[in-house]
Amino acid sequence: MVAERTRLLNMVQAIHEALDLALARDERVLVFGEDVGRLGGVFRVTEGLQEKYGERRVFDTPLAESGILGLAIGLAMGGMRPVAEIQFAGFLYPALDQILSHLGRWRHRSRGRVGLPVVVRAPYGGGVHTPEQHADSPEAILCHTPGVKVVIPASPERAKGLLLSAIEDEDPVFFLEAIKLYRGARAQVPEGYYTLPLGKARVVREGKAATLIGYGGMVEVMLEAAEVAQKEGVEVMVVDLETLVPLDEDTLLEAVRETGRAIVVYEAMRTGGFGAEIAARIAEGAIDHLQAPVLRVAGYDAPYPPFSAIEHLYRPNAKRVLAALRKVLTY
Repeated sequence: MVAERTRLLNMVQAIHEALDLALARDERVLVFGEDVGRLGGVFRVTEGLQEKYGERRVFDTPLAESGILGLAIGLAMGGMRPVAEIQFAGFLYPALDQILSHLGRWRHRSRGRVGLPVVVRAPYGGGVHTPEQHADSPEAILCHTPGVKVVIPASPERAKGLLLSAIEDEDPVFFLEAIKLYRGARAQVPEGYYTLPLGKARVVREGKAATLIGYGGMVEVMLEAAEVAQKEGVEVMVVDLETLVPLDEDTLLEAVRETGRAIVVYEAMRTGGFGAEIAARIAEGAIDHLQAPVLRVAGYDAPYPPFSAIEHLYRPNAKRVLAALRKVLTY
């Protein structure tokens, strides 16, 4: 149940509040990762939690992502509800063996007897001129891992409710947080404990000309493009997928059928990105309604440029979305 009173918070504050509430509510919840304890995390998301709950419940780990995931798996097997932080999503790669071979398989491997209620938090994406691997968007790798869920919130109030739902979930959940949004726009966030359903997309703007589809940090980009399009007399629908696995295919397809045109926006590299999966689902479920090809606005097939003045050319922006919109409207 959503509380009635709200406060204006940014995403860092909203996620911090969710972790605080989860730790207070359930003594099985543990928070750990690189520098999350004394330092409060590189983005200060966990600031003050170790002091409040003690070193046995909020603690630092070595710089070993495989060890962090292995610890989370073991703790979950032992009845705890670990919330592990990976300092940047691009640092997940050393832990892929734990993720691909163990994290998503235990419910299946044990024929339903052993679940792993693990949450893995990680900031992802660009827009703030980070070093190499700090701006990676590896969600497609995670979505291709059977047995895990993947959640990517686009605003503070959604982040809080979705994170609390992820911590309650009985299956592993990867909770990716767009770095660009951490201290970006603030929003009214309900007080107290509340949850939002996983596996549900939301229409954040109505329109009839075309459907823009994305998640996380790309939602604000799509909304910016929609505002410009409106001034040109074009009303577009904007869909925030919010959960990539399980994907809300019903909302996705209904939105595309309504407009007949679809543009998928994501900041990972274009080839093999999750946008290709969205385009395939649209082709399978809404081909009779399409009036134009499904277009993708994405990163390029190259590593994300570190410390770079050309970052704005790699990361999708409203200008690139508008160019794609004008193209689909020509059909």
